[in-house]
This record gives sequence, C-alpha cells and structure tokens, in this order.
Amino acid sequence: MTETPRRSGHGVPAAVPRVRLVDVAREAGLSKTTVSAALNGTGRLSPAVRERARETARRLGYRPNATARLLRAGHARLIGYAVGEYPTTPGSYMDSPYFAQLTSAIATAALHHGYALVLLPTSSSPSEWADLPLDAAIVADPLEDDPLIEDFVAARIPLSTDRSVEGRPGTHWVDIDTDAAMREVLDHLHAQGAQRIAVVAPDTPTRFNAEALDLYRRWCARQGATPRITLSVRPGNGPAVEAVERALSAPDRPDALFVLTEANPPLVLDAARRLGLSVPGDLLLVCASEDSSAAHADPPVTTLSLQPECVAAAGIEQLVAALESGSQEPTGTLVQAKLEIRASSERGGDSTAASALRRRGRHEVECTSTPLT
Repeated sequence: MTETPRRSGHGVPAAVPRVRLVDVAREAGLSKTTVSAALNGTGRLSPAVRERARETARRLGYRPNATARLLRAGHARLIGYAVGEYPTTPGSYMDSPYFAQLTSAIATAALHHGYALVLLPTSSSPSEWADLPLDAAIVADPLEDDPLIEDFVAARIPLSTDRSVEGRPGTHWVDIDTDAAMREVLDHLHAQGAQRIAVVAPDTPTRFNAEALDLYRRWCARQGATPRITLSVRPGNGPAVEAVERALSAPDRPDALFVLTEANPPLVLDAARRLGLSVPGDLLLVCASEDSSAAHADPPVTTLSLQPECVAAAGIEQLVAALESGSQEPTGTLVQAKLEIRASSERGGDSTAASALRRRGRHEVECTSTPLT
C-alpha cells in the first residue's frame, strides 16, 4: 500500500497506508481487472463476485482516485463562482441572506450533478483562475460591463449569469422578472391606500437594481406620483437602516416604504418606531428579503423573495445541460419573485390572502420560471 501523511500525537506527520485496487483484489481473491469492473458496474460478473469485490472495498476503506479518473475523462468537474455586486465594497456577500442561500443552493445543485463549486474572489482577474481546470463559471449579480464576464467569455468558459449576456454563444442567463415583481409590490401598496411610496435601494450598478428603479419611476409617472428614492451607500444592516431613517425623515413623509436593499426586517421596524411611526398604521412596509425573521417580527413583515433556490436550480440545469451536450447555444430562464403578504403592509390587518400565504408554510419553495432562448 502507498503511504499518505497523517498527524501523529506530537503533530508530526505519520504514515497511513492508502488502500490500492491491487490490495482489494488480493484480499478478495480476485484479479485487479475483475475488481475494477465490479466497482465500476461493468463487465459480465456474477452478482456474488460483484458483491464480494464491493464488500471487500468497503471493509478496507478503498476509494478510487477521483483526480486520475477525471483527468482521463478530460475534465475536472469544477465550476467557478463569483458575486459581482461586492467587488469594491467592504464585507462578505456571505453576510447577505440572499447570497448565502444562493451560494449554498448553487453548491448543492452542482454537487447533485457531480460538479464542485470553486469560490473565486469577487474581483478575480484571469491570472487568479487561469490555471484552474474550470469546466464552467457562474457570476451572480454582475456589475454593468463587468470585466469578469468578458474574461470568462474570452476564455471560452461556459458561463451562467444575468440577462446582460443574452444571445451570446456559450452563455446562459437566469434573471428575476423584475417588471412583474415591482408592479406586484407597488400595486399592492397602492391598493392598501398608499399615496407616497418611497424606495430604499442599494447604490450598486447591477442590472436588477437599475431595472427596479427604472420601473419604479415609470410606475410613479403613470400614477402621477413623485418618485422617492434613497440609496444605501454600502451593503449591510447599518447602512441600510441609516438609509431607511433618511427616507422616513423627509419633510413630506412617505406613507409606504419598499426596502429593496437587503436589511434585517425587525431593524427596519425599529427604525420606524424611533421616528414615532407605527407599522402599518402610519407606514406600510415591504422588504425584499430572504431573512426568516420577517415572519416572526411584530408585526410580521411583508417580503418579496427573489427565490435564490429557484435561480440556483435553473442556472445549474442550464450549465450542466450545455456541458454534457457540448452545445454553445445560449439559453435563458426568467424566474418569478414571490410576494409574501403579511400584516406590515395591510391597513386592515390580516387578509384572507395573507393568511393563506402563511398557511403554506415558510419552508415551501415554489419555483415559477419561463425558459427563454
């Protein structure tokens, strides 16, 4: 058996025998070729011989050399992953409930298909990943004209990102139906009697943020209302709460607030209370959030979920299909956001619709998406 290092009790590497295929064959009293066929599910072997080889391999702790197998197949089954929204701002995207759930869901979906996720710095240059045997790449929420997108496309690495790459060979996109999401939130608040709806948004030049604010301005124009936009200059709860307080301190105070930037919903409620405002009496509130604390706040906060698990599943499905087929045809999927109506955005308290949404259960994930090519 070959030797691989382990730590002894004194912190000094000690030798641990690595079980080889020949060791399994010798122990099972079979040929190396027979054992290999049994473990790979090939060859014309009797069930008894196949089971004897597999049982011996399990008992000895044999593991195939995955690296050698993948190199023989011509690929490493690695997908690079970066988040474009955070390259110039402090903090980690893993502090964000949305990006934490998105990253976890992408990693889980990729592993289900036999691929591993490689986390790349958000400001990665080709020199940092050029030597990695990446089969594909994912850039979540890229910035406008993001150089990382162009680097992956130039390297001819299959890429999944947002709709900014639509139609480009070797690229695949997944996006939220921003138009439908914004209309649903704004129409809901308007139906509850809101006349002065304000939006707190992140100050980052991503496609989603730019589209959302443009749609908000157009909605206000149709309603004959004045847009009220306050930008959160950095990610994180602190800057978001500061932006909420600025928005609510305006002389002509808003009577409804849509917090598009990620913020902890109970902290947003606290900010309103510090300014002497009750929710929903003085202020209707909706937060774009994946934070589970929203459902347990007082009052429970209405949230717009951007469906990170659905986005992850659609993106990985597109990438894996392209990798397995070798196709360069671009693909795309539009995912529907999900509005969870709770007491914070209803003048009359709980409605039938809100109660029905709560009865579904917070852990249910409903993916509504439209594949586009």
